[in-house]
Amino acid sequence: MQKRFVSLWFRHLLTDWLTLRQPELKLIPFVLVAPERNRIIITATNILAEQQGITVGMASADAKAIIPDLKVIDQLPEKADKLLNRLGEWCIRYTPQVALDAPCSLIMDVSGCTHLWGSEQQYLAHMLNRFRAKGYDVQAAMADTIGAAWAVAHFGNTDAVIPPNDHIKALLPLPPIALRLDYTALERLRKLGFYAIKSFLSIKRSALRRRFGNEFLLRIDEALGNVDEPLQLIHPIEAYHERLPSLEPIRTVEGIEIAIKTLLQSICERLRDEGKGLRTAVLKCYRVDGGLVGADIGTNRPSHNIEHLFKLFALKIDSIEPALGIELFTLDAYKIEDVSQDQEVLWVSDSCDLHSNDLAELLDRVGNKIGIENIRRYLPYESYWPERALRKATSLTEKPATTWRTGRPRPSIILPRPEPIQVTFKLPDDPPILFIYKGERHEVKKADDAERIECEWWQSKRPHRDYYVVEDQQGRRFWLFRSGHYTDEGAKWYLHGFFA
Repeated sequence: MQKRFVSLWFRHLLTDWLTLRQPELKLIPFVLVAPERNRIIITATNILAEQQGITVGMASADAKAIIPDLKVIDQLPEKADKLLNRLGEWCIRYTPQVALDAPCSLIMDVSGCTHLWGSEQQYLAHMLNRFRAKGYDVQAAMADTIGAAWAVAHFGNTDAVIPPNDHIKALLPLPPIALRLDYTALERLRKLGFYAIKSFLSIKRSALRRRFGNEFLLRIDEALGNVDEPLQLIHPIEAYHERLPSLEPIRTVEGIEIAIKTLLQSICERLRDEGKGLRTAVLKCYRVDGGLVGADIGTNRPSHNIEHLFKLFALKIDSIEPALGIELFTLDAYKIEDVSQDQEVLWVSDSCDLHSNDLAELLDRVGNKIGIENIRRYLPYESYWPERALRKATSLTEKPATTWRTGRPRPSIILPRPEPIQVTFKLPDDPPILFIYKGERHEVKKADDAERIECEWWQSKRPHRDYYVVEDQQGRRFWLFRSGHYTDEGAKWYLHGFFA
């Protein structure tokens, strides 16, 4: 595939943004300033100020001498980076590979994307028209290399689409600064009389290396395409990523459902062929108005069952607000796991144990509706102390390290920490005849014999516990215990659980 790149240059990024929020600024020249070495220096200008000779780097006092009524606004720290990042995220609707080029440019790898808009010219024009309609002054170029696209966008013809394999020809008449060279190299080129790239491009590399260094040659190689230039993408592309652009904005539930099914069809076919299934997936919907909405799902076990995964997304379609319409859908599978052959056999099984896919799918649907964090599975843990005798499982298929204790009944709700109670009893070793818990008095009508639970031997300093199952006058059953012997100093009673 022929590699193609786009460079977008927002010439007045911050001042355009301010004008969008304060429309009255559109009719007056204004600048942004910041202190530098005991001087107030201009860091950004709007178009009106630039047309009257105001440039970045000029002292504010000098600019005031040129335009007495020039409006001066303090620089907005870090705003340019945040704004550029937002614009980059908006551009993902045109290609998934978007990188920031601070302070005011974006680089996009558009290989294989332009045909969706008809042609490369239509692709670039559609993108620029959208930005300009919003109020941004932007220039762009498309070429075979990042360096060539950047050079033409900043110093060549506006909105140029350089035909494939013509990028070197487009570079020749441009000034050396178009190669993104450092200040020292540019000064040396100026002193030697090299005012265009074509004037030194044919010189032997050994001579250029001696005079200008390796960084100089690297910039040339990147622009010519001899060396690949890496991109630091805003959102690195997931290994399992699908995109679905819409020729017409989607505004209906039916349209969103069709889009989700189409994306799932593509990604699940690939997963099935590779013997894998997804555990988590994120749907993103890019709206015409620039908004981003979506939904995410999770499964208890890897799945590539289209029908099941669609049911999970269907639970969240109501939360997707299309507004003026959705123009791009993307689906990313962030967590992928292997699907074993055993699972495929169980897919048609009627079993209803933990290995049943019916159970896994039910938990997926409930979890994606109320939040997967609200569904918990517990496994036994090797500890005598009841509050430590279980732990939260990490998945539906995790195996327990030990077995549950089934010798005596356990309450359906065990408090994470036993809570103190006041008790009255006839004999010291007997269960209480009444107890007070949180200010409520409970008269005990029935009680089982005591169950003694000792602490682990390496924690032998802790007293043992004598547990009782008691029932009050209203038929409610509780799990109480006395800590230590009744003769022990400081022996106390606690409530530890509730029976259903």
